[in-house]
Amino acid sequence: MPGWQKIYDELKERKFEIVAAAEDTGGEAAAGKFYDRAHATFTALIDEAHAVSSLYGMINVPTGVWIDERGRIVRPGEVAYTSDKALTLGGKRLTIEGDIYVSALRDWVARGEESRYALGRDELSRRLRPRTPAEGQADASFQLGVYFHKAGKTDLAEKYWQRAQTLNPDSWNYHRQEWSFAPQEAGKKWMAKFLGLGDLPYYAPLDLPRQERKPEGKK
Repeated sequence: MPGWQKIYDELKERKFEIVAAAEDTGGEAAAGKFYDRAHATFTALIDEAHAVSSLYGMINVPTGVWIDERGRIVRPGEVAYTSDKALTLGGKRLTIEGDIYVSALRDWVARGEESRYALGRDELSRRLRPRTPAEGQADASFQLGVYFHKAGKTDLAEKYWQRAQTLNPDSWNYHRQEWSFAPQEAGKKWMAKFLGLGDLPYYAPLDLPRQERKPEGKK
């Protein structure tokens, strides 16, 4: 999050805004400290119901969605780091691209809809696939879990969160939320699921143009 504060400080005078949403049923007690540590000056929300994830189809964090001044989605959810990272966890490699994402963001802020990173309607429609019936049921089950958790019915909350994870195992957000209530087991469970991916990526690769622009006047 400190990385995004730096980006916000850099671009805020160019009509760029960040609206961050912490997806955490634990509320401010669980998530507020991260905003405080980052000294965030951008809009910072705490989404106890995971409504943002549900609306935009987010399955992991951090995920970014670009929305223009007309309220139109320009790029759907993608992994949103501010710098490159390369880690080896349990013998499995985790490579994160952040530099190219921030570079693309700067280009969009500068060029608007003329940016090559701003998706047209056809490409956007291609990437915004409809939710499957199982994913819809998973979302409903997760919301029931949130309801029962707030009502103090932890057994029922766990039941419906488990059902959501079974229906949509690709959603790390569902798993992470349940794990957060047993922090002593969270790291172990995350690692087991991470290693269980095998050759599959933890984050979907960024689908961004890679070729550098040629200076004007050169061929």
